[in-house]
Amino acid sequence: MPKAHLTLDPHFTVGPINRRLFGGFVEHLGRHVYDGIYEPGHPEADEEGFRSDVIELVRELGVSTIRYPGGNFVSGFKWEDSVGPKEQRPRRLDLAWHSTETNEVGLHEFASWLRKVDSELMLAVNLGTRGTAEALDLLEYSNHRGGTALSQQRIANGAEEPFNVRMWCLGNEMDGPWQLGHRSADDYGKIASQTAKAMRQIDRDLELVVCGSSSAQMPTFGEWERVVLHHTYEDVDYISCHAYYEERGGDMASFLASSVNMDHFIDTVVATADHVKAVKRSAKTINISFDEWNVWYIDRWQERAKEFSRDDWPVAPRLLEDVYSVADAVVFGSLMISLLKHADRVTSASLAQLVNVIAPIMTEPGGPAWRQTTFFPFALTSQLARGTVLTPRLDSDTYETKEYGVVPLVDAVATHDEEAGESAVFLVNRSQDAATTVTLDVAALGAVAVTSAHTLSDDDIHAKNTLEEPERVGLVENGTVTLDGSTVTVTLPPVSWTAIGLERR
Repeated sequence: MPKAHLTLDPHFTVGPINRRLFGGFVEHLGRHVYDGIYEPGHPEADEEGFRSDVIELVRELGVSTIRYPGGNFVSGFKWEDSVGPKEQRPRRLDLAWHSTETNEVGLHEFASWLRKVDSELMLAVNLGTRGTAEALDLLEYSNHRGGTALSQQRIANGAEEPFNVRMWCLGNEMDGPWQLGHRSADDYGKIASQTAKAMRQIDRDLELVVCGSSSAQMPTFGEWERVVLHHTYEDVDYISCHAYYEERGGDMASFLASSVNMDHFIDTVVATADHVKAVKRSAKTINISFDEWNVWYIDRWQERAKEFSRDDWPVAPRLLEDVYSVADAVVFGSLMISLLKHADRVTSASLAQLVNVIAPIMTEPGGPAWRQTTFFPFALTSQLARGTVLTPRLDSDTYETKEYGVVPLVDAVATHDEEAGESAVFLVNRSQDAATTVTLDVAALGAVAVTSAHTLSDDDIHAKNTLEEPERVGLVENGTVTLDGSTVTVTLPPVSWTAIGLERR
């Protein structure tokens, strides 16, 4: 039986866990907003038309911060369309997703929904078809207390108190040729710097995110980050990372090791940012906002997109509604492990997305809402990961992959909350054909007890939760966990994700 050994020592830490690591992303795309979070005719709709069953699931998921309203959508978005009386809001063509946007849900409505799900608003500004002036207008409308034309307009529209948005994204994926207003790194860096400086004249304490590459596979990756940060280093706080993973060509072994790629991606961006820091002799450190990440079957989407009629502009069409398997959820869990491993520099992250669109939560119009397999690793990690991330000290058997060479069979990370006396361990077994025994050396934690142990796995790694079988897959108690003195032993089923909670006695 394959083996792995993990040592937990609170004296060696990566860094504190910022709750923004457990952020989400809501874009006006497909059925995310309409028929997703908002469906006025649904039996469980509240007085504002929001589905209460979805609200409960989002709260259960434990999402801290939500990036809005895009995504590609934001590069053609006129924020003024989304405020004021609903009956006066214009319908617009959404060029990003070839749909019609009704603007029935806008800034005020979304801010209200965020209060219901107990999450913080993270706004993206349009630097595609618009620019600095419009970003300043949105900032004034959203955050200024009153006494100006735009702040008084917000008050007249029903929000006496400012939205007080602290975190702002300066555009979206501006390196991508598919993006409205796509620019070179040099041109984007200049407008991002100009916009950031202007926004700080209203509020110098804003947290600003500049666009990094839309993926590590982009031909300009690395150089894009260097040039953009050359222009913006002293103006912003974060640079973004975006990454999506999928199984390609039946290569499950490489797919299960996707987090190896995420680790390399993060390390490369950190190195580039620190290079610019050194060149500029700056005392400031730029962190990462990994504000789009997930398993997404992009190849399937691109094939399907070829079939769409270019004459049809539907409202809330079914787009990007991937149905996730156990294997997908295990990879998803390992991506969360990677984010935690880099908690010293990745201090904000946004799961893309939340409802219906490559999402952990699915809905049916007029029908139920249910949890996808990916729901469980996110919810439990958000619940258990507290305090600081411990430096991973892992010794594991390995296996060969086509994409990443030799990689560990087990991926792992641990967290520790000294004040609460609680720790957590998150484990992934990448083996497709063998259970793996993992021993945890917890001597440095003192006397502890195991408080919980849950595993996501299935004999069929392609098993999924669907409308017909919404509870086919879920977490189960892992009954193999034993504690002998200062050693915890657990058996991980093939292709599985496990979370273990520990408590000081």
